[in-house]
Amino acid sequence: MHFEPKDLDYELSPYTGLTRKHWIDAGKYILEGVFKHVKTMDDPVLVPRYETEITYPNSHTPAWKVQAEYYEGLARSFFIAAPLISIDPDLEIAGKNMRKYYKDHILRSCTPGDDQYVLSYSDMNKDAEPSFMLHTYQQTVETCAMVIGLETTKSEIWDTYTKEERDLIASFLSDYAKGDTVPQNWRLFNMLDLAFLHMAGYEIDKGVMREHAQAILSYYTGDGWYRDGHSFDYYSAWAFQVYAPIWCRWYGYDNEPYIASEFEKNSNELMKTYDRLFDENGFVTMWGRSNIYRNAATAPFAANFNLKHPSANPGLARRIASGALLQFFGRDDILYEGSPVIGFYGPFTPMVQSYSCAESPLWLGKAFLCLELPEDHPFWQAKEENGVWDEMRKGEVRETVLNGPGLSIADFHDNGTMILRTGKVLKRIGDDNGRWCYAKLSYNSRYPWESDLSSGLSAASYVLKESDIEKTEQMNSILWSGERDGVLYRRALFGFDSSTEWHWTSMIDLADFPVSNGLVRADKLRLFHKPVDIYLGSYGFPCPDATYHVEKRENAEAVILKGRGSDGKTRHMAMTVYSGWGDWSVQKSTGTNPDTKESFVIFAHALREKVFAYEPYILISQVITKEGDEGFSEDEIFSIAEIKYKDKEQCGGYGPVEIKLKSGDEKVVDFSLMEGRLSL
Repeated sequence: MHFEPKDLDYELSPYTGLTRKHWIDAGKYILEGVFKHVKTMDDPVLVPRYETEITYPNSHTPAWKVQAEYYEGLARSFFIAAPLISIDPDLEIAGKNMRKYYKDHILRSCTPGDDQYVLSYSDMNKDAEPSFMLHTYQQTVETCAMVIGLETTKSEIWDTYTKEERDLIASFLSDYAKGDTVPQNWRLFNMLDLAFLHMAGYEIDKGVMREHAQAILSYYTGDGWYRDGHSFDYYSAWAFQVYAPIWCRWYGYDNEPYIASEFEKNSNELMKTYDRLFDENGFVTMWGRSNIYRNAATAPFAANFNLKHPSANPGLARRIASGALLQFFGRDDILYEGSPVIGFYGPFTPMVQSYSCAESPLWLGKAFLCLELPEDHPFWQAKEENGVWDEMRKGEVRETVLNGPGLSIADFHDNGTMILRTGKVLKRIGDDNGRWCYAKLSYNSRYPWESDLSSGLSAASYVLKESDIEKTEQMNSILWSGERDGVLYRRALFGFDSSTEWHWTSMIDLADFPVSNGLVRADKLRLFHKPVDIYLGSYGFPCPDATYHVEKRENAEAVILKGRGSDGKTRHMAMTVYSGWGDWSVQKSTGTNPDTKESFVIFAHALREKVFAYEPYILISQVITKEGDEGFSEDEIFSIAEIKYKDKEQCGGYGPVEIKLKSGDEKVVDFSLMEGRLSL
């Protein structure tokens, strides 16, 4: 049963109706589903599993990680329980007193000999073999959630321990705080552990703290975003931009004022544009790894209020946070026997990562850190606002280009969607999950990414099939070249390996720009091997009952899908192909879409046969979407009025391509300056 908020307040919250009371109810709703599986006050927070091959613990799991599952369940549920306990110290969930439960189990998790002892860093590391890689363990992640919860419930839990009990817990936390950590966002876990210990009066190594903090600062790339390893994704939001502001308040302002001021500046920089990443309904887009954390992506808004000089718009922040809450909690399929599933909506194996367990989705509890803000805080008292969505006029698209992380965000007034185009992407060959999470041509807030179909083709992506050598090549890297005159330039590389010279790598130069309901593509082939079949997929269309028809106008052909989505709304998707393409197909798939079991994808197809032949280089296409009973107009489906090439053969081998739209707008696609501006 999905979450059903009662007594909605559309005066304070005209978009969602949700208030602080509804957030409290939503937290209880999740905890009730989790704790119905905790049979007694002595049992750990473990929920039923339906997937046992990818997630841990499994047959490959070391003994220490079995205990890590206990800690994940305890710590991540504490994200939700801690602010609720602070609000109501006598809170009972599923007949269990939450304050007593967490007080007892936090102590047990740190106590050697207890069957729920999750092992100290030293215990696990004493028999570890020397390694070039650092010795890192899942428990480090969870200690951070634990200290946030302990600080939130300081008077209700932490202060009620005896000195001996506090010392035991502090020793356990200190062991992880001083231990190895993954040299990326994980450093923040150690930093908050150290900061908590410092606030509690325990001695810490300030040099270790400073080393972690300077490193985190060095990952900053601008526009409010941090690089996490190779990648840019929501970890910049739900790790860097949640933990760093908390660290500023706990430790940084008093002890590292320069670093704290930089973290504050970076958080406020994110607030300038982060709202654009959510669509008209406040929906989160399925993009990047760990999307099982869902609406945790909204946590930076509330975290910004930890700063001395926050800049977040409280009414807009709450509107987005509440919209994302309803996006997920308003669905029945988000839960498996009461607890959030391993998926984006329902269970979805293609997006599952091996570092997750059944309790991992409870990291969405970060969104509930807003409940740490008092009832009279502007976050709860300001009237909801909807940012750019209230500013745009019919037909308008609001674009936000962030060169630091290589992200282009487009907000579409007419269909309410947000489309994200990414660059600076590098994934190893064979990393299918990485391709799906990062290397799609675009990510749509209403049409989550689809895994590869049984045919080997891929939605929202190019695929190359070379029949003479029986090889299929997938996009595994996207380089960023930035936006010029309203056109975004990137480069897609197929099967890219740094040990191979670029001239032996298949590439497509990407150029795309928005129209009222989607994107137009005018991409240029850079292929060294032929014959090759080139396929381009639309987004996955999550409507099991979909039907389609075809329309033709002069040199363009469009396939239009219509169906009913999981929310009961009528959906429309059209893919229009212009010059450079040959034919098309519509393929039905099962188990590849996170929204519905069955889905459809439209594919455009082109064949290039000779290696050294002057033949069409530019592939022009368009994909648009719409919801509601009204379908597309002719000018929406066939938005291009005229295409001009510079070469007499009209292949686009050289020179700019001029595209005149029926709206009267004109775009010039010019790849000539792209090569020297590529970045990763």
